[in-house]
Amino acid sequence: MTRNILFICGSLNQTQQMHQISKHLEKYNLFFSPYYADGIEDLASQFGLLNKTVLGGRHLADTREYLYSHGMQVDYRGQGRNYDLVFTCSDLIVPRNIRRKRVVLIQEGITTSENPLYHLVRWGKVFPRYWANTSATGLSHTYDLFCVASEGYHNLFIRKGVRPERLAVTGIPNFDNFAAVDRSEFPYTNYVLAATSPAGNLADVFRREEFIRNCVGVAAGRQLIFKLHPLEDFTKAARQIHKYAPYAIILNRGKVNPMIANADAVITQYSSCTYVALALGKEIHTMLNLEELRLLTPIQNSGDSARRIAELSRRILFTPLQILLQRRQPQYDWGRLEAWVRSFTKIGNQ
Repeated sequence: MTRNILFICGSLNQTQQMHQISKHLEKYNLFFSPYYADGIEDLASQFGLLNKTVLGGRHLADTREYLYSHGMQVDYRGQGRNYDLVFTCSDLIVPRNIRRKRVVLIQEGITTSENPLYHLVRWGKVFPRYWANTSATGLSHTYDLFCVASEGYHNLFIRKGVRPERLAVTGIPNFDNFAAVDRSEFPYTNYVLAATSPAGNLADVFRREEFIRNCVGVAAGRQLIFKLHPLEDFTKAARQIHKYAPYAIILNRGKVNPMIANADAVITQYSSCTYVALALGKEIHTMLNLEELRLLTPIQNSGDSARRIAELSRRILFTPLQILLQRRQPQYDWGRLEAWVRSFTKIGNQ
């Protein structure tokens, strides 16, 4: 009997990763779906309230266009058949219909920093993981295999509480072969590239102005090119940028890796682009800790990550489901939780 496999996609980057993995599993019945949710998140997405996330807006449109243009079989929300294995690009939301399936989680790229919301999500248990953005990746424990980018991330996820036996350092597609970037795909050379992150609130807007001024200073007369994040409002962002950098080139489409490869210097905020710049030895200006990023940088295996992930996933596919579900039983680090509570008690008594 031929097995059915579902790939749950998200952003265009995540969709391309799933496509690459699927090419090594072509003997099975393969189906793809844009990212989806249940309950209040699903309702909010239907009303267009989540268009700045992978549940709607440009991310959803780009994913649909990619799937149909590549002739991939689409089964929206995985409702068309019973699945033997599910690949998902994120566990910040885990749909109900995959919670008792064999599940493989794929790391997308960089994870956000651990802010107070991360600690609230991790220890509160009742708060949605997406409150903490990608810093909460892996905390659902509703998967059987979690394929990660590097040994640095392997250690990071273990520190966060992910069980080591579920982790595999495979590298991740799109981030495992920076040396092969085709520089001819972008016509400019000898410039400073600024890769933005979306401004989500008033504080971000003020930081954005500071960021643009900093970019002008780094460029120091050199051509300055801004590559906008896919979720940016192009008109609004262009107005902000041209206020301080009137001669800058502003792009909201195109492959960013060739742009990085041809740049003299790269400026980032909170972006996976920083890994590309690091691997290519570029002059980097970023809000991130470069020493930490060097430890986390995805392994370079000449583009072999998709094959490695597919090989490991076959083992999950043929492991009895009852054994996998037993392995998912939660294990709490009560000692660490007690220490965390005591630290807050101590602060409150000061």
